[in-house]
Amino acid sequence: MPSPKIPLHRLSVLLLIAALTALASGCLATFGPQAVERTHPAYNEAIIASINEQMLQNLVRMRYRDVTFFLEIGSVTTSLSLQASAGVDAALNFGTRDSLSPGVGVGYADNPTISYTPLQGENLLKSLLSPLQLEAILVLTQSGWNIDRVFGLCLERVNNLYNAPNASGPTPKLEPDYEEFNHLLESLHRLQRRQLIEIGTTHRQGSPGILVRLVADDAEYQADIERIYELLQLDREVKDFDLSTDFLAVKKTQWTVRPRSISGLLYYLSQTVETPEQHQSDGLVTVTTSKTGGVFDWTHTPAGRRFKIRTTAERPDNAYIATYYRGHWFYIEDTDLESKSTFMLLRQLFDLQAGQTKSQGPTLTLPVR
Repeated sequence: MPSPKIPLHRLSVLLLIAALTALASGCLATFGPQAVERTHPAYNEAIIASINEQMLQNLVRMRYRDVTFFLEIGSVTTSLSLQASAGVDAALNFGTRDSLSPGVGVGYADNPTISYTPLQGENLLKSLLSPLQLEAILVLTQSGWNIDRVFGLCLERVNNLYNAPNASGPTPKLEPDYEEFNHLLESLHRLQRRQLIEIGTTHRQGSPGILVRLVADDAEYQADIERIYELLQLDREVKDFDLSTDFLAVKKTQWTVRPRSISGLLYYLSQTVETPEQHQSDGLVTVTTSKTGGVFDWTHTPAGRRFKIRTTAERPDNAYIATYYRGHWFYIEDTDLESKSTFMLLRQLFDLQAGQTKSQGPTLTLPVR
């Protein structure tokens, strides 16, 4: 038997349904696991970039003695919605055949909502101003970080050696004391590379503590070992030294240290911010005077050796992180691995010390359109 003829309008409807089904199934493929694969890396990258830029800008603000502020991303929620439309356009022609044109449209919308909470209040202030815990410094030296980087940033004094203590606040007018501390860090770095120094926990007289052990019988590195004994004025008959923070009881059988606070560390690193000459002549930043009467170069300090924030009038092309402030771009070069490592260490210390503080005040929730 001959197959039945399908009317034109019914055929158009069937084609419309088939097209709508095919397009909808293709769009639905963007939901579920595939939606996570698409959106999760993008949000992750955006959040990291935002937090890094905030930290960088706060360092620049400190250099200019401007107020700093930390805004935490409390939560990110997003909803995906499917939007579909269908229709048929008809054209009537007298004397000729009529025509029906099916139309279909399918799309999806991503609607994120981001909640911001300010980090502020008494608890945060105490966290920022409290000295770093020796246990935290110990963990860093045992988890792959170079001892000269950790000590050079986190400690402002070891026995009678000073690591720019007046740089733990707004930029000082006079050059800080730091040269001998650099010599100590150089020797410690070589000993750590040779595994001739160990820092670990110990129990003496029933109380826990931190011990520094020098292996003083390696002839090749004897000069570095002697240098450490001389700089720190240690008893040469002792190999194991207690790590203490009590400067009221300084002994030749211990390393007495004064850790920086997170606030002091932020200020110390802010001294390395390069500023435009016009801003210096306008008095927007403090220019530190060297002992010889010229302009002091902060790149010679332990912090300056390991961290540098550069500036330019135009947006930099080779920036790892960049922020626009006071009409100029401030940035860390993508090829400056020393500065990137130091910035990573700063982020870890900040999260460890201040990141545990509960956010205070109201939460600001913004839907993103």
